[in-house]
Amino acid sequence: MDQLHNLRANGRSVAGQALVECHLPGDPYPVRRGKVRDIFDLGDRLLLVSTDRISAFDWVLPTPIPDKGRVLNLLSAFWFATLNVPNHLLSLDVDQWPLPEGTDRRALAGRAMLVRKAEVIPFECVVRGYLDGSAWKEYQQHGSVCGIRLPEGLVQGAQLKEPIFTPATKAQTGHDVNVTFDYMAERIGRELAEELRERSIAVYRMGAEHAARRGILIADTKFEWGRIGGQLVLVDEVLTPDSSRFWPADTYRPGGSQVSFDKQFVRDWLEQSGWDKQSPPPELPQEVVEGTRRRYIEAYERLTDQPFPWK
Repeated sequence: MDQLHNLRANGRSVAGQALVECHLPGDPYPVRRGKVRDIFDLGDRLLLVSTDRISAFDWVLPTPIPDKGRVLNLLSAFWFATLNVPNHLLSLDVDQWPLPEGTDRRALAGRAMLVRKAEVIPFECVVRGYLDGSAWKEYQQHGSVCGIRLPEGLVQGAQLKEPIFTPATKAQTGHDVNVTFDYMAERIGRELAEELRERSIAVYRMGAEHAARRGILIADTKFEWGRIGGQLVLVDEVLTPDSSRFWPADTYRPGGSQVSFDKQFVRDWLEQSGWDKQSPPPELPQEVVEGTRRRYIEAYERLTDQPFPWK
């Protein structure tokens, strides 16, 4: 089911207003409309537009979070520059892009990036430094995560002795499915799988060390990699509140759920709302929208040491 069918907007977005769906003049159709991003084909390049849509429990919610897309886009750009890892980013300067005449460039400012096309590896490269989410559920049942045996007696939110690599299949709809490393290796080749594991853990460590110095724990995250001319590059988003669990270090207490800078705030409200997760989700109350926006912006400002431009 296409859960985006009722999410329509005229493409205009200014500070404090939400962009739900992007349209460009002349109908350069999106290559893909994901839960959050609209992707347009511009020939040898792609235009990635991060909207303010927010998803939870495999549903796109009817209520957007203003400026959320800008946080995701600008934070990814920050990490691309900071990590010094090959990536697909070409430009954030919307005024310089070859867009169709009549495009509202102001609506795209801060929330779009021009990128090189890449042959995307069909797996999510998930790295976990702490035990939570689906990994915690699997550990409770089997004592392992994606085939990796963990010590007995760990509690929810426990820090792992070393980060672990737990790949997942990339789902076009619904939730990604956790798989073992061997499953991944059988499908893309062991040499490539091992390289992706090594690089993903290395990028996670760099990001986690940077974040820790700014009072944020990165509990887990997922990366996407692709090939451009035979070179492995990071693509899509990197170390954002949508692709990661960000926890304030000063409130971290293993043994239960953690305060977070990501969309766990929305998930928690939905869990308590009485929604059955099978029917269309309810509208988010204004206090949840504002609280989520505030958390995303705080994560951006802490990690970049810069004020959010659309605050």
